[in-house]
Amino acid sequence: MSLTSELKETLTLILAGGQGERLRPLTDKRAKPAVPFGGSYRIIDFTLSNCIHSGLRRIFLLTQYKARSLEEHIRFGWNFLPRRLEQFISTRPPHHQGKGLWYQGTADAIYQNLDTIEEERPRHVLILAGDHIYKMDYSRMIREHLIHRSALTIGAVKIPASEARHFGILQVDARGRVTSFVEKPKTNAPEIPGQPGFCLASMGIYVYETDELLRRLRTDAADPKSSHDFGKDIIPRMIEEVPVYAHNFIDRDGSEQPYWRDVGTLDALYDANMDLLSVNPKLNLYDLDWPIYSLWHADPPAKTVLDESSGRRAEVTESLLCPGVIVSGGKVRRSILGNRAFVDEHALVEDSILFGGVVIGKGAKVRRAILDKWVKVPDGFEIGYDRAQDAKLFTVTESGITVVPAGYDFGVAPSASSHTPEPYSSWN
Repeated sequence: MSLTSELKETLTLILAGGQGERLRPLTDKRAKPAVPFGGSYRIIDFTLSNCIHSGLRRIFLLTQYKARSLEEHIRFGWNFLPRRLEQFISTRPPHHQGKGLWYQGTADAIYQNLDTIEEERPRHVLILAGDHIYKMDYSRMIREHLIHRSALTIGAVKIPASEARHFGILQVDARGRVTSFVEKPKTNAPEIPGQPGFCLASMGIYVYETDELLRRLRTDAADPKSSHDFGKDIIPRMIEEVPVYAHNFIDRDGSEQPYWRDVGTLDALYDANMDLLSVNPKLNLYDLDWPIYSLWHADPPAKTVLDESSGRRAEVTESLLCPGVIVSGGKVRRSILGNRAFVDEHALVEDSILFGGVVIGKGAKVRRAILDKWVKVPDGFEIGYDRAQDAKLFTVTESGITVVPAGYDFGVAPSASSHTPEPYSSWN
């Protein structure tokens, strides 16, 4: 059977229900995969774009916490595959199975959707996480899975040993067969032979043979001592009994160190966004052969206005401006402005991320900050200049990034409110 046929016989399940506690307040009203990234995108868009480019067309997102924003984003932005051709991208909330419980682990999330797998009758099941930023051709991994006749293939990436405590760590033989798996070792993580200081980490990406997956999940569900997690419970047992192989991740840009980011903290999210402003960013958003798809808002082009001798002059340097942005006599430096953001005259925005619909009032100053959607900064207000004062009002990270929650009420109505884009639900 050809690879194209095998891809058609693959069902993709994306775990997209993460709470994202370390990203609060950005996740107060949305799940982690729905958090904006790079101005125009949501985190989930990268995984879904990878699926489309890899030839995968049967995709379920398993949602859970605060799912409305994510579900609306999928409904309005990703509803383009023809269901009559058995192609779809659809969300699946928890079934609860009459118990009223949330998913108890990664394996339990899949187990609670066994009926979905059985209805679709796939030959292979691809399991992905919906909260990472990367570009990957999953068809390469599926091809290797078929060549090895593997029961399970695990996506793997090289990481510094100092980060091993955050990941499942693999050891493999010369053919790539997994010989051991240690979940988040606190010390003495197995290093890659010949590459001291580096480990091979699981990306949380799995290709399973369907029958094998169903059998393992049922066995695990019946075990009262199990934590119902792939890394802690199912994978270690499989290694001893069936062929399990690792697939070394190669990203689309062909770099020696592939780009794969878990933007699970506010500082990590900020750093990954700021890297996009580099002359040669580690993540290339301008790859025309591998575009990142998202919800298109049909906003007008971004524009700058005012260039007067009185000092009302719009200046934008080293920044990303999304559609609908207006910089009206203000200055924007090393920043990312989401759809419909507005910067009024004499305002200054530096080293910051403005989500959609943010308004910066006249003479206001914002530095090293993340402003969630629909925030209206009053005229003359300063954010990022007095850490102690910021900490009284907002969230301030260890590295000093100030985070303002969506729609924050400053207690005054700035004159900038004359430019007030109307929110719509899919922007949550």
